[in-house]
Amino acid sequence: MQREHEFALQSFEPVVTDHSKVLILGSMPGTASLSAGEYYAHPRNAFWPILFEYFGETASKDYGQRLKLIRNHGLALWDVCHRCRREGSLDTAIRYPELNDIDSLICTYGIGTVLCNGQKAAVLLRRRMPAVPVIVLPSTSPALTMPFREKCEIWHSALDRAFSDKVDVILAGTEWRQN
Repeated sequence: MQREHEFALQSFEPVVTDHSKVLILGSMPGTASLSAGEYYAHPRNAFWPILFEYFGETASKDYGQRLKLIRNHGLALWDVCHRCRREGSLDTAIRYPELNDIDSLICTYGIGTVLCNGQKAAVLLRRRMPAVPVIVLPSTSPALTMPFREKCEIWHSALDRAFSDKVDVILAGTEWRQN
């Protein structure tokens, strides 16, 4: 019999540079990512294909190249949860979340916009609302059965807005700004 404490998980360190302007937040890495020690490692997760397409670069399975894409294009990457308990990979199974210090990262690096990868990241983030615009996007997880092309269009539009500095308040297509 497995006990609840056996499912205590810890997220990764943020991927961020002094040039990061847009922070992409997931909820908590899935089991494939935790096993690989890489963000968005599940082979059917649409995250990396969406970003490589947006920036007009050839998709790569090499994690170093993936991180280079993040760093070279003004992005930062992290998760809302620092630690949690969860059986499996589904966001709905997250229990007892301890949150990362998102505000400190935003202030330290001058992040201008946050993109939430999925509703769970947004729900968790609301507990520590940052003082920057937030855009909530459909999850890139294969658990969300939205067609790839539709996910791409929504994500690409949000990236355009985030990099244009013209983000007001919306949610999946939604954003909000703390007053």
